[in-house]
Amino acid sequence: MSSSSSALRDLPVLLVAVVWGSSFLAVQRVAEPGTAVAMLVLRFGLVLPLLGMVAWPALRRLSRAEWLGGGALGLVLSGIFLLETYGAVHTSATNAGLIISLAMVLTPLGESVLSRTAPPRAFLAAAALAVLGVALLTGDGGLRPPSLGDLLVLGAALVRSAFVLATARVRAVRETDMLALTWVQLAVATAVFAAVAPAVGPSPWAVARSYGPGQWAWLLHLSLLCTLFAFFVQMWAVRATSPSRVSLLLGTEPLWAAVFGITIAGNRMGPLALVGGALVVVATEWGRRTAPVAAPVTAPAPVRRGETEAAESEVVESEAAGSVVAESATGVGERGPEPAPV
Repeated sequence: MSSSSSALRDLPVLLVAVVWGSSFLAVQRVAEPGTAVAMLVLRFGLVLPLLGMVAWPALRRLSRAEWLGGGALGLVLSGIFLLETYGAVHTSATNAGLIISLAMVLTPLGESVLSRTAPPRAFLAAAALAVLGVALLTGDGGLRPPSLGDLLVLGAALVRSAFVLATARVRAVRETDMLALTWVQLAVATAVFAAVAPAVGPSPWAVARSYGPGQWAWLLHLSLLCTLFAFFVQMWAVRATSPSRVSLLLGTEPLWAAVFGITIAGNRMGPLALVGGALVVVATEWGRRTAPVAAPVTAPAPVRRGETEAAESEVVESEAAGSVVAESATGVGERGPEPAPV
């Protein structure tokens, strides 16, 4: 009975990893280079009212410093989603899902730099293995350089890691309700997308009118499952199961990205690229298990148990990370929780 109950608690978290793995394919179905920003406006414009209704009581209690801190993190979050989305439309869904998982290795490396502590040798070996895997994956075993999309997704992984590290160090938001903080970050990111959209392509309304039933289905999948569903499952899971189990299950995301990319999108990978993809998966899991655990930058004020667990869920999920759901949609990925993948 205990084993059965544990499996039932793990299932929703595994479903989050599955829908996140499908997010890169979903983006390719609803966005092109000229419509990527407009799509982001629609994606999060659908989520904000629903999330806002739940977060309203907590939003009313936010201080000016918390609004400003959440807004600053929202600007970073917008950069993550822009990089991930443009990257996803310029590379394969398989590559995007595997490369973004490097954030799980990059974040502990950044933490070691900031804390001025040397990471374990095993972790450095995992990081080196991950770099080798990406080289084989993006070059498909050849000598050609990575594509523009590969580089954009790699940039998103770097910014996602920085986002997670910054979230842990912004004093104004350390004790902020995660639901309210996530809404603020998403609202700011959406405002950025809305301001940028007219300069880079058609308006969100024009894009919405051009969508057929299939594209609307993919957009709702991104909004309701990859963002809203993923966020609430993370908040629930960190209380219903252990952070380690949540981290392990969410770590299967790149595997699902490869499954969707190969079976649905028809991505083709040569033998050495397959080896590279496998190395990335192995290296990120190895890095997750051997990552150094740094002490807090400063001792935070005492918080209630629920707030502590919510903060733990953010660090665990980060690998993305990071806000929405992230990630705090965060995804992207981010990672509030880490941003949900795009």
